[in-house]
Amino acid sequence: MKVGFIGAGKAGCSLGKYFSKSDKVSVTGYYSLIEEEAGWAAAFTETEMFNTPNEVVAASDSIIISTPDGAVKDVWNGLDKELIKGRIICHLSGSLSSDVFSGIGNYGGYPISIHPLFAFSDKESAYKELNSVCFTLEGHPFAVSAWEKCIEACGNQAVIIKKESKPLYHAAASILSNHVIAILDTGYRLLHECGFSEEQARRYTASLVRENVEHVIKSGSMDALTGPIERNDTDTVLKHLQVLDDDDRTLYKTCGRILLDISGKKNADRDYGRLSEILKD
Repeated sequence: MKVGFIGAGKAGCSLGKYFSKSDKVSVTGYYSLIEEEAGWAAAFTETEMFNTPNEVVAASDSIIISTPDGAVKDVWNGLDKELIKGRIICHLSGSLSSDVFSGIGNYGGYPISIHPLFAFSDKESAYKELNSVCFTLEGHPFAVSAWEKCIEACGNQAVIIKKESKPLYHAAASILSNHVIAILDTGYRLLHECGFSEEQARRYTASLVRENVEHVIKSGSMDALTGPIERNDTDTVLKHLQVLDDDDRTLYKTCGRILLDISGKKNADRDYGRLSEILKD
């Protein structure tokens, strides 16, 4: 498959470099509104820099629109539709579905959304971490089948989802990626209030955080669960709630109710009735 990119940001550059290492994918090159970025991406991947988006389309079997989400529709609307027949048009948005390519069937093209479950940190080295990344695919069956084969040929796994699931899928990915940072930052801030420096809070809890996450990944949330809620230690939970401000108390209770649900499944013979009342809104 010959793959070209419209957009030369972190995701586009990283995926282009990664795909170019596979003998199943031939990266044709890049176009970007910022010429210097397209030139850098082309040099980085040893491919071509194109002067217009339509040049990318003409040179490629699959065209990946690797722009910010808000620009995907504008890029699609600006393409020469006479070039679309037989080609696969892709975007990398986690939240948008392939429906953003409105009317593509009228031009003989095949739409797909491709989303790597990965946070791209930079353009130069992120591609080295893509070996174990899973890609979600949603779109026309022809495009999904073609890209599933390419992704698996690169040694990665692909999961096919429905377009109706894209918002829920992206919410899940955001919680697992970004919202986890909010939880960690809250814990670090509370330790800072206890006298830890910010650097100490991160360093001295690294094992606690890392081992817990690894345990969840390896064995699941239920097996990894410990702590006062799982132990049904109402006195300790009440002490926690007494020292937290309103926002932190709300966060504690919201997370606590989820932990309580897991605890109930783990310890079916344990009565969590009082704790349930304590953790209500």
